[in-house]
Amino acid sequence: MRTFSKSKLIALRQCQKRFWLEIHHPELKTDTLQTQAGFAIGNDVGEIARRIYDPLGKGSLIDIKKEGFEIALQRSKDLLQRDLPIFEAGFSAAGGLAFSDVMLPDEQDGARAWRMVEIKSSTSIKDSYRDDIAVQAYVAQTAGVALKSVSIAHIDSKWTYPGNGNYQGLLKETDLTTEVFTRSAEVKEWIEEAQIIAAQKEAPAIKTGSQCNTPYACGFYDYCSMHMPKPKYPISWLPRFPSSKIYQLANEGIYDLKDLPDHMLNSKQLLVKEHTLNNKVYFDEIGAAACFELIKLPAYFLDFETISFAIPIWKCTRPYQQITFQFSLHIIDENRQLTHSEFLDLSGENPSESFAKALIDSCGSSGPVFVYSASFEMSRIRELADRLPTLNRQLLAINERVIDLLPIVRDHYYHPTQEGSWSIKKVLSAVAPELRYDDLEGVQNGMMAMSAFQEAIHENTSSERKAEIREQLLKYCKLDTYAMVRLWQVFSGRSEISL
Repeated sequence: MRTFSKSKLIALRQCQKRFWLEIHHPELKTDTLQTQAGFAIGNDVGEIARRIYDPLGKGSLIDIKKEGFEIALQRSKDLLQRDLPIFEAGFSAAGGLAFSDVMLPDEQDGARAWRMVEIKSSTSIKDSYRDDIAVQAYVAQTAGVALKSVSIAHIDSKWTYPGNGNYQGLLKETDLTTEVFTRSAEVKEWIEEAQIIAAQKEAPAIKTGSQCNTPYACGFYDYCSMHMPKPKYPISWLPRFPSSKIYQLANEGIYDLKDLPDHMLNSKQLLVKEHTLNNKVYFDEIGAAACFELIKLPAYFLDFETISFAIPIWKCTRPYQQITFQFSLHIIDENRQLTHSEFLDLSGENPSESFAKALIDSCGSSGPVFVYSASFEMSRIRELADRLPTLNRQLLAINERVIDLLPIVRDHYYHPTQEGSWSIKKVLSAVAPELRYDDLEGVQNGMMAMSAFQEAIHENTSSERKAEIREQLLKYCKLDTYAMVRLWQVFSGRSEISL
């Protein structure tokens, strides 16, 4: 009988083909940057969990990579004879292999028993997590471990970090003992199914579909889709067109916009289809200019960069809270002169208050503040106002001046090169192709900006590297607001203003 890890069995639950490929051709797998970032966050949360559940540091950690499976399993077995916490304890039985994040000693009917806790870096319990812990509990019990209870601990997004390295309260436990203990037969069936699928000489003939992204992004998608038709005009370009419909149409042999019936589309989707297929630009210049008729100078163009930590590092902040650390602000004054102001804090301290003060000083007291997709900046400003009561009135006054460029652009413009997207990068490449984000060095998008910020504030980052990151971040954010200036110039019809 083959032995399958918990992760392999969860892959089976998602897709038989994914499971088969995980077993026979793992080299074909390509994890996205987002998936890799998720692994890193999970490791960080796991480390904090060990501090929470073992504050005295008397427990033991099983290091699978260093020790190897055989030693790790034997060490786990030996440690289960003691009454101290165990982290990453391993169990193997009945064709299953699992490593538990946390095992805490307990007592049941006068005998030693264990409390199993699975740690998750998300802020809620997903169905896949229930399958996950069911596998662990089944394998552990089948291996002879006396489990008294089984729980999932996930991040409590409402918890506020009190500082000084005190993370008690970060994790919120949910007891799933009754549910998990009734699923043993179900898990046994999964392992039996795994034996059958793994023994097949060929991968199951399963087409790509919604399972490719649910519950996890599959690293084999590129491989599984490489022989699929490559349409010139993919249906996925249509804005807000459900992915479930795209997969349904693919099963019917419809992949290209040119083959898609018009009756399935709303007016915006029809516009995208028509102008994409005919390679025509849609630009309602009169309507766009009318949106700016009553707007007087000075005008401000604002963009933020933020960071969010699963594990807060600054006092009085919450898990995954968006913390502003940078802004760029282009200003066209009454004399039609363009100036620029910016803020970036790489000190490693909480940048919120200094950010807010610099923003207030830079934005003046009157004139429109243009942003692109206003909900993001406005939400961050409201959060700053709530956290900084002495600056509340001045911050909220900025929000009252905000004008969102996105709906103006979306309602009055579409270029075939946008491929159904009105992101500022897509629109800018159509309106002002000479301005290119991919010409920037180091930082070219928001995720890269967050990674760069984290590197810059790390204690081991050299001053030379930090200076390099600073320059890259400033150039990236500056291009965002200059892009808005260019969009304002084109859509307002203010070609007389020289930039």
